[in-house]
Amino acid sequence: MAGWRGSRGGGDVSPSSQTVRLGKVQPQAPGHRTVFCNDRDANALAKFKGNSVSTTKYDVLTFLPKGLFEQFRRVANLYFLMISILSCTPVSPVSPITNVLPLTLVLLVSLIKEAWEDWKRFQNDMSINNSGIEVLQDQKWVTIPWKKLQVGDIVRVKQDGFFPADLLFLASTNPDGVCYVETANLDGETNLKIRKALEKTWDYVIPEKVSEFKGEVQCEQPNNSLYTFTGNMIINKQTLPLSPNQLLLRGCSLRNTEYLVGAVIFTGHETKVMMNSMKIPSKRSTLEKKLDKLILTLFTVLFCMCLLGAIGSGIFISRKYYYLRFDNTDAQSDPDNRFVVAILTFFTLITLYSPIIPISLYVSVEMIKFIQSTQFINNDLRMYHAESNTPALARTSNLNEELGQVEYIFSDKTGTLTRNLMEFFKCSIGGEIYGSGVSEIEMGTAQRTGVKVEVQKQPNAAREKGFNFDDARLMRGGWRNEPNPECCKEFFRCLAICHTVLPEGEESPEKIRYQAASPDESALVTAAKNFGFFFYRRTPTMIFVRESHLEKMGKVQDVSYEILNVLEFNSTRKRQSVVCRYPDGRLVLYCKGADTVIYERLAYGDNDLKRITREHLEQFGASGLRTLCLAYKNLNSDVYENWNEKYIQAKSALRDREKKLDEVSELIEKDLILIGCTAIEDKLQEGVPACIETLARAGIKIWVLTGDKMETAINIAYACKLINNNMKQFIISSETDDIREVEEKGDQVEIARFMKESVKNDLKRFTEEAQQYLHSASRPKLSLVIDGKCLMYALDPSLRVMLLNLSMNCSAVVCCRVSPLQKAQVTSLVKKGANRITLSIGDGANDVSMIQAAHVGVGISGQEGMQAVMASDFAIAQFRFLTDLLLVHGRWSYHRICKVVTYFFYKNLTFTLTQFWFTFQTGFSGQRFYDDWFQSLYNVIFTALPVIIIGLFDKDVSATLSKQYPELYKEGIRNTFFKWRVVATWAFFAIYQSLILYYFVVASSNRAINSAGKMFGLWDVSTMAFTSVVVTVNLRLLMMCNTITRWHHISIGGSILAWFVFVFIYSGIVLPKEQENIYFVIYVLMSTSFFYLTLLLIPAAALFCDFVYMG
Repeated sequence: MAGWRGSRGGGDVSPSSQTVRLGKVQPQAPGHRTVFCNDRDANALAKFKGNSVSTTKYDVLTFLPKGLFEQFRRVANLYFLMISILSCTPVSPVSPITNVLPLTLVLLVSLIKEAWEDWKRFQNDMSINNSGIEVLQDQKWVTIPWKKLQVGDIVRVKQDGFFPADLLFLASTNPDGVCYVETANLDGETNLKIRKALEKTWDYVIPEKVSEFKGEVQCEQPNNSLYTFTGNMIINKQTLPLSPNQLLLRGCSLRNTEYLVGAVIFTGHETKVMMNSMKIPSKRSTLEKKLDKLILTLFTVLFCMCLLGAIGSGIFISRKYYYLRFDNTDAQSDPDNRFVVAILTFFTLITLYSPIIPISLYVSVEMIKFIQSTQFINNDLRMYHAESNTPALARTSNLNEELGQVEYIFSDKTGTLTRNLMEFFKCSIGGEIYGSGVSEIEMGTAQRTGVKVEVQKQPNAAREKGFNFDDARLMRGGWRNEPNPECCKEFFRCLAICHTVLPEGEESPEKIRYQAASPDESALVTAAKNFGFFFYRRTPTMIFVRESHLEKMGKVQDVSYEILNVLEFNSTRKRQSVVCRYPDGRLVLYCKGADTVIYERLAYGDNDLKRITREHLEQFGASGLRTLCLAYKNLNSDVYENWNEKYIQAKSALRDREKKLDEVSELIEKDLILIGCTAIEDKLQEGVPACIETLARAGIKIWVLTGDKMETAINIAYACKLINNNMKQFIISSETDDIREVEEKGDQVEIARFMKESVKNDLKRFTEEAQQYLHSASRPKLSLVIDGKCLMYALDPSLRVMLLNLSMNCSAVVCCRVSPLQKAQVTSLVKKGANRITLSIGDGANDVSMIQAAHVGVGISGQEGMQAVMASDFAIAQFRFLTDLLLVHGRWSYHRICKVVTYFFYKNLTFTLTQFWFTFQTGFSGQRFYDDWFQSLYNVIFTALPVIIIGLFDKDVSATLSKQYPELYKEGIRNTFFKWRVVATWAFFAIYQSLILYYFVVASSNRAINSAGKMFGLWDVSTMAFTSVVVTVNLRLLMMCNTITRWHHISIGGSILAWFVFVFIYSGIVLPKEQENIYFVIYVLMSTSFFYLTLLLIPAAALFCDFVYMG
C-alpha cells in the first residue's frame, strides 16, 4: 500500500504493522512556513492542506480508464485487444466472441483483484480519517475526526493514543515537560524515545491556560526526512530554537504519559510519514523478462505464418478455379487485384492464428506465484522462529523463481550473521586489559590453528543480559586497589553519563529496565551498573547515578550530574559527547566513539598509553569484538560559555542546521584525554556456519559488507566458515605503512593520488596471481578482503572492471568499513557489470539501499527495527533460513514456473499449427478449421487447470534432499530449464505432434463414414481433431510431472471431462444459421468405431516421440 496505514484514534485500537520506507531526502521548497498557533483565521490565508489522507490508487471516475490502462500496458493484452477489434471486421473468419470472451475474462479477473485491493485501502483510509482527536475550542476540549484537523490547531493526545498529524510538543502531565514516544509504526523500533517541550510552554496543560497561548512558528517546508526538523518559535517577541526533540510525528504513539498538548505543524499528505510512503521500486524477475522475449519470438512466428499464407493466397487466386466463383464483388476474392487479396488475407490469418499467443499465461503465472508465496513460503514451519514468534514473509510474489537462480549473496554482518545481542565482554583502562572470557571467534581461531584454549566456566553464575564480564580486579569495588583508580573512576562515569538511554520501572539495580537506541548503548550502561555506577533516573537536564565503593567498601551515594549539552551520534560523526557539570561545579566533556575518530582528536603526549591501547584495540578486533574508545576533557567555564553561544546559534539556524552543529561540535571535541576502550561481543547467530557452507556447495558466492574493522571482519568470516586456511587471501588495505606515511603529511590531493595508484597496483597484481592459481594444478579457492577507503578508489570507473574481474574469481569477498552507499554500489557492480543474479540480506536502516539495489532483497526482522524488512521482497527471522528459502522454495518455484511457461508455449503452438496445416488445403483462404467456441475455450477451460496444478505441486526431490544435496541448485544458476535450447525442443515436439494430430485425423477420416453411410464433413473431422488435441496436450502434461497427486488426476481428468460435457451440451442446442456447424456432430461421431480407434491411437502416436526422448 502506498501510504501510511497504521494510525487509529484512541487507545484501544492497535495500528496495523505497516511502516514506511525511507527514500532520498527531497529538496525543500524555498523559504519556510509560518504557522500561527491557536489562530485558524490567520492560518486560513496560507491555505495549508487538510488532514484527510488517501492512499487509494483509483477513485470511482478513474477506476475503469486507469485500471484498463494498467492492463493494456502488457504486450499480450494489447495484442488481444487488437485481435478482438480485427475480429469485428469483415476480414475475420471467426466470430468476435472467439477473441472477445477470453480477453474479457482475463481483464475481469485482473480488475476485480485491483478493485478488491483498492477497496481495502479505502476502508483503511476511512477508519483513519474518522478517528477522534480532542481539539481546543472555546476553552474546552472537543472531539473531532482527524480529517477536520487544521494547521495551527491545539490538540490533546492521551496515553497510548496516536498523533493525528506532525505536532509541536508544548506540554505534558510529566514533570519537566517530557513525554515518551514509541516510533514502531515509523521504523519498527519498540524502544521508547524521549521528547522534551520548550521550558516556556511547560505550563500549557489545562484548557484555560492553553487558550491564552499565541505563538508563531517559523519552520522548514514539508519534507520526508524523518530525523531532522529545523524551526524557531516566537513567543512574546522571544525567539526559541526548535529541534526534532519537540516534533511528534504522525503515526507514533504516546507512552508512559497521561496526556500531552501539542500544536499542529504539518497535516495530511504533508506529514513526514506520508511523504515517506513511496512505492518500493517494482522488480521484475529475470525469467519474466525472458518471457517477454519469448512472446516477441511468438509474434515473429505468427507474422511469418501470416505472411506465408498471404503470399500463398495471392498466388492461388485465379480465374481457372471458376467453380469457386472468384469475382469482383468481394475484394478478398478478386483475381484481378492479388495484392489487395494478400493484404486482406494477412489480417484474416492474424485473427485465425491468434491463439498462438497464450492469453491466460500472465494471469495463470501470477496466480501460481501468489499461492506459492502466501501458502507455501509464509506457512513454512522450517522458516518459523519460535523465540521471536516470527514466520517468513513473502512481501512480493513477483520474484519467487528468482530465488532459485541466485549466484551472489551480499550480507551485512551485525544482526544478520550475528545476533545483535551485545554483551560487555572486556575492556582496557589506562593501558591495562580487564576481562578473562574467551570469545566465540577466539575459540574458532584456536581451533583453526590447533591451539588448546582453557575456558573457565563460572559455577552457575547468573549473568545479566548485556553483561558477560568476569574479572575480580574490577568487580565489587576491586578497582580501588588497582594502580590507576582515578582512571577507572573516569571510565565508569563516562559509561554511566555519556548516553541517551532511558530507565524504566523501579529504581533498583535488579528491576530497572533500560530503553536504548542500540543494544551497544544498553550493554555499556548495564556494565557501569555492575561496576557500581548505577544510572537510575534521567530528566531532560539531569542524570542521577548511584555510586558505590568510592571512599570505602559498601558506601553508596547518589550523585546528580547536570547535562548541559548532548552532541549526538550519527554515521558521519561516529562519536557521541556529553557536557556535564558535577555537583561541585566541575565541567567535563565525556566522549565515546570509533577508535579512528577518537584518536584524531586526542591531545598531544602520553604516547605510551595511546600505543598500548591501540594494541589492545587490535587484540580485541582479532577476537571478533566490537570496540569503542572513551575519552574526556576538563572544561574551563569561560571557554565553555563562549562555545555554548556558538552552539545555541547553530541550533537556531533554519538552514544547514546539521552541518553547522557538526562544525561547532568539532571546536570542543579536541585535545581529549584517552581513558581506555570497551570490547563488546556480538555472538554469531545459530546455524550460520552450516548455512554458509551449504550455500557455498550450491555454487553461491557470499560477500560480507560490514562497517567493522578489518581484523574483526576477517575473524567473523573465519568463524562462519566463509574463509578457511586452504584459501588464498588477497588483502587490499589502507592501513599500510606507506599510506600512513603519506597521510601524516596531510596533503589531501597527494593522499588521493597515492591511494588510487596503490589500489590500482594491488588489483593488477592480485588479478595476475588469481589467473596463475586458477590455472595451477591445485586450484585453491580465493578470497578478497578490501576496506572502505580502498573500495572508494576501486569503484572509480577506471578501476571498476579490474575489481570486478578479480572478485568474480573469488569464492568469498569481505568488504569492511563500508558506508551504506558503498554497499549498494558493490551490489550494483555485480548485478549490472557481471549480469549475475544477486540477493542482498540485511537487518538495519543502513542496509536499505543495498536491499533495493539487488535483484532480490531479504530483510531480517531482528533488533534494529523494521526498515530493512519494509524495503525487502522477502523477510525472515534468521540468516540460516536462507537455505530453505533458496534451496527449497526458490528451486521448486524456478522449476515449476519454467515448466508452466514452456508448457503454455507448447500447447498453444500445437493447437495453432493444426489450424495452420489446414490453411494449405483451403487455398490459403483463411477458412477456419475449428468452431469459434472451441477456439475460445481451449485456453480458458480445457487446458487451464492442470497447468496451475503443476505450478503449485510439482517437485523433483523433497525439501530434505534439496538441502542434503545443495549441488542440485546449480541448475537454476545455469538457467538449465529456460534456455532457448529447451524452448526449441518443445517447439520441435509441438510441430511433430500437430502434424500427427492433423494429418492422421484427416487421412483416417477420408474413408470413414457415419452410421447413415455418409462421409464425414469438415465439422466432424475438426471436432475429432480437437478432441485428440485436448487429450494429447493434457496427457503430455501428465508425462512432465515429477510427482503425481490426486490434484493432478482431478485437474487433468476434469479438463478432458469438461470438454466432453461442453461438446455434448453445445452439439445438442439449435443455434442461429451461421453458428449451427456443430449441431449433433458429437453424437454422430461417437456412434462410430472410428471415433474410439482414433481417440486411442492418435494421442499415442503423437506422444510416442516424447516418450522415447524422455526415456
